Amino acid sequence: MIERYTRPEMGRIWSDQYRFEMWLKVEIAACAAHNRLGVVPDDALEEIKTKAAFEIPRIQELEKTVDHETIAFLTNVAEHVGPAARYIHYGMTSSDKLDTATALQLVAASDLLISGMRELRHSVGELAKKHRRTVMTGRTHGVHAEPVTFGFKLAIWHEELGRQIERLERARETVRVGKVSGAVGTYSHVDPRVEAIVCEELGLKPAPVSNQIIQRDRHAEYLAALANAGATLEKMALEIRGLQRTEIREVEEPFPAGQKGSSSMPHKKNPNLCERICGLARLLRAYAVTGFENVALWHERDISHSSVERVTLSDASILLDYMIHRMNWIIQNLVVYPERMRKNLNASNGLVFSQKVLLLLTRKGMSREDAYRIVQACALRVWDTERNLLDVLKEHAELKSVVSEKELEECFDLEGTLKNIDLIFERLGLV
Repeated sequence: MIERYTRPEMGRIWSDQYRFEMWLKVEIAACAAHNRLGVVPDDALEEIKTKAAFEIPRIQELEKTVDHETIAFLTNVAEHVGPAARYIHYGMTSSDKLDTATALQLVAASDLLISGMRELRHSVGELAKKHRRTVMTGRTHGVHAEPVTFGFKLAIWHEELGRQIERLERARETVRVGKVSGAVGTYSHVDPRVEAIVCEELGLKPAPVSNQIIQRDRHAEYLAALANAGATLEKMALEIRGLQRTEIREVEEPFPAGQKGSSSMPHKKNPNLCERICGLARLLRAYAVTGFENVALWHERDISHSSVERVTLSDASILLDYMIHRMNWIIQNLVVYPERMRKNLNASNGLVFSQKVLLLLTRKGMSREDAYRIVQACALRVWDTERNLLDVLKEHAELKSVVSEKELEECFDLEGTLKNIDLIFERLGLV
């Protein structure tokens, strides 16, 4: 049986326990900043640091009455701290704590996603190098085009994954922002130096300007980066699914002993994991849309974004993390059939070399229009008769006075067609 992949590190980041831990971390950091500026006495800060704690059931109990999670949290912390709790949340608004703590969660989640993507990219690179010279047909519109190698296909994925890692890194930097600027962001009741001290302590950057919240274009960029990364994973999964079709069967996703593909047809080996990745990519795109919807809020802010983010930020992070590690497992255990690739390449009876013949004729002085007309006519005969293109070309009366049989035969040299594959790999650093 395939074990269900779980990623406890990512799950913990989005747990209530971790979220409240970050809330408390922000509040204590603010108290320490106020202490440095002479607002919070030393003994009160020590009391806060020593006694501050929370219990989730108690917070939930209080929230039933106050209907305000931040107030319930602060009330529960105050129950532990005692009189010194009057300095907690001093001059702050809920979003100072919420948004700064969310930034800590997003940075932690980004680190896991980036690490996972790097592992996946490495796996793809290793498989690409292994199959650098594994010849197969390239397909455009689903129809045989010209020869490629399976490693070449993987090299494209490897390069694209690199760009996705860069996007995730940029998104991480964009959301690595905190704020302690008060109810509408004007620092009316809190010294701007507090924000700078808190953010430095937490490894964040202060928002250059904020109203009651950190602006949601930052979070939209994060969700967009996740959706973009998911689209690449979907692209990889879709290609594997296509190549696993019975009539193609050039690769297969892993099918461990004991796995079953169908409740009714015992022969089935379905690309279930790749289909799952394709489906989850749709969710990531939907979450990205909600991120853009959250950018426009009323005036200095409303709360319509809050309920959405309680779902999207956590779910999108967990989904992409799952997709990355499932795809990594697929790539590391992918079943590849080089002989089938070669057989499928040969199935189109030399049609994949038509462009080389076209170019040969133009080099011999024939107009491109005439050359195209002749090669296409011969190719269409191959489609209808399943003869070999080279044989049909040799019989064409118009060609006999233009090219020799040897020159035609050289057009069907597979190695010549793939002569620059090594150059591409060197350019990508896949050596």
